[in-house]
Amino acid sequence: MRALALALLLAAPASAQMVVQKPVLALAGADAVVKAAEAKAAAMGLKVSVVVVDPSGVPIVMRRMDGASLVGPDIALAKARTAAGFKRPTKAMQEALMAPEGMRLLTLPATLVDGAVPVMAGGELVGAVGVSGATSAEDGEIAGAGAAAVK
Repeated sequence: MRALALALLLAAPASAQMVVQKPVLALAGADAVVKAAEAKAAAMGLKVSVVVVDPSGVPIVMRRMDGASLVGPDIALAKARTAAGFKRPTKAMQEALMAPEGMRLLTLPATLVDGAVPVMAGGELVGAVGVSGATSAEDGEIAGAGAAAVK
């Protein structure tokens, strides 16, 4: 009995064994992503919505440029959540859809068009950025410019 009590006292607390800390994009980082994406869109003459999410797909920043589509934020959010959840650009999902047997991807709760990319820092997923308002390829280019703001 004494040995068991001693072992329990020396063991790490249960909470230390059950909690994993992961890096997450801070608000300032999310703002930098949005500003870079909006600058790219403006340079291309486009009006888009940009959404930055954390690794769980929870929005950090959501902005719609003046004159952008009213449904853009919802579409950008869906794209960003897909990129975060699958830890890859939605362009890769779109390409996989076009491959043989790609139709099986339609069963996934995902947005399978270009326009979102994961945001990485130090090799870790810290969030994702989704864009809507232009062609899917243009959305993807703008999202890439936004993600590049995080180093």
